[in-house]
Amino acid sequence: MDKFTSGTMNTDALGLKKQKISVFTAVFMVFSLVAAGCYGIEEMIPSAGPGLTLIMLIALPFVWGLPFGLVASELGSARPQEGGYYKWVQEAMGEFWGFQAGWWRTISIYIDNTLYIVLAGGYLFSMLGTGNPYLEFAFKAAMILVFMYINLRGVRDVGIVTNALSIFVIAAFAMVAIVGFVNWGGNPFVPLTAEPITSGADWIFYIGAGISIGMWMYSGYESMSTFAGELKDPQVIPKATLLAVPLIMATYIFPTMASISSLNAVGGDFTYENWGIDPSTTVGYATVPSYFLGPAFGVFFGTVAVIAQCSIYNTYIASGSRGFFALSEDGLAPKFFTKVDKKYGVPYVTVISIAVVNLALCMFDFSTLVVVDVFLLVSSYIMVYISALILRKRIAPGDYKFKIPGGMGFLRLVCIVPICVAVFSFLINGSDYFIGGMIGIVSGPILYFIWKRRYGGLAKKDPEANPVNKKTGLAIGDMKRFAILFALLAAIGVAGSFFLPWYEADWSYPGDYDMTLFATQGALYTGIRAMTFICAALAAVFGFTARAIEEPTP
Repeated sequence: MDKFTSGTMNTDALGLKKQKISVFTAVFMVFSLVAAGCYGIEEMIPSAGPGLTLIMLIALPFVWGLPFGLVASELGSARPQEGGYYKWVQEAMGEFWGFQAGWWRTISIYIDNTLYIVLAGGYLFSMLGTGNPYLEFAFKAAMILVFMYINLRGVRDVGIVTNALSIFVIAAFAMVAIVGFVNWGGNPFVPLTAEPITSGADWIFYIGAGISIGMWMYSGYESMSTFAGELKDPQVIPKATLLAVPLIMATYIFPTMASISSLNAVGGDFTYENWGIDPSTTVGYATVPSYFLGPAFGVFFGTVAVIAQCSIYNTYIASGSRGFFALSEDGLAPKFFTKVDKKYGVPYVTVISIAVVNLALCMFDFSTLVVVDVFLLVSSYIMVYISALILRKRIAPGDYKFKIPGGMGFLRLVCIVPICVAVFSFLINGSDYFIGGMIGIVSGPILYFIWKRRYGGLAKKDPEANPVNKKTGLAIGDMKRFAILFALLAAIGVAGSFFLPWYEADWSYPGDYDMTLFATQGALYTGIRAMTFICAALAAVFGFTARAIEEPTP
């Protein structure tokens, strides 16, 4: 008998150990993957304005968070398998597009996960009042090692730790909301925007100042799907997702509303203009208990901030590490990523890999890497929405344990609205985010070209269903898919080349900023145009190549 598939191990054919978690535990895991507190919203308030921040926190669940929660629940109920959203896109759109979605989301998690390490260290050492870089790095390394060890023990242990941490975080933000409402100081929606609106362009500016953070705050509902293959009852995931949506909305909206109102009434340095993520120099959620209940409660809440980052990090190791496992199992990444621990039935190489990457990145100022994150995440989401529309027509009705009500017409609305929001977000983050995101997207087809040719892809599993073009070493039809992807990137680049200089005109005007910034933005616009031209040229090359040498798609 295979050493990984012994009945006493309760493992599947891949060696993954099946573990039982409750809906209660799954709810807190989804909560940690999406929220784990309000951290990040502090940056929206002074940029967009308190009123507009609250409006976006209330509206975004219905045009971004809830739609994806519904789609992830529907697809997860019909296709609960290791790899989750990557496998959904693969089934709907094929090997090439499945790889793009899997790679974009996985690499964004590897980058994004380091944020939680840095934030935890920043909160802790800001609270302690010391800036010793060696101690801070030691703390970050210890945090990585502790949660790597927990993840190496399996999803069940991850869930147990997440339960404890999440309950603590929810209780702390409930305290903030209660204290804020008790000390209510007036309308938290006033002022609506950071500065008075004088033109239609101002609305775009202020929405753009906050919407990306808001979208990031309501993202992650699909993340548990990646380890569905390790659960005895994977249907707990869609159930937990639907229950977590209102919990997350309440965690964001009520503490923010109460905090803005109570602190605006205090006035002075506590008004909305001074909100930020550095608790030692700016106003934030910790200010509410600290001011109204005493400094000890501020220290308590600072501790909660560290715990919240630990909770997010813990669950995202589990989610992000399964991405490379699924890609590798399909022959689209190095085979060593499929190695599974014999005792715990966990893909230990991928867990260790995410810890190693995080350890390396937390040593640097990786703000440059962060610009890629949202672009990659949003792009993978678009792929999942498109896949939901395709699979609704392909999957047998009896396979769905949960189905979005309202028929195909309502499903189109649920998918198309957030796709439009996603495309809008591409353009309003700024030119640095735009070009960084385009570079990140291009990494997908490059890696697919290399790994498909080297490791064989799905053709290794089933060559008849996944035939290879002998002239290219890729799947039949891939040349055309390359052309389509680069043509889409070129179209987005053209839109950005016209929109961004207009949108950022006030940002780069030499009368307001120094010439270095002005020159930097000029270089970014040049880079965007160059990327657009390269993508258009590659689209043409792949298109002509497809016509010349591509075999007919079976």
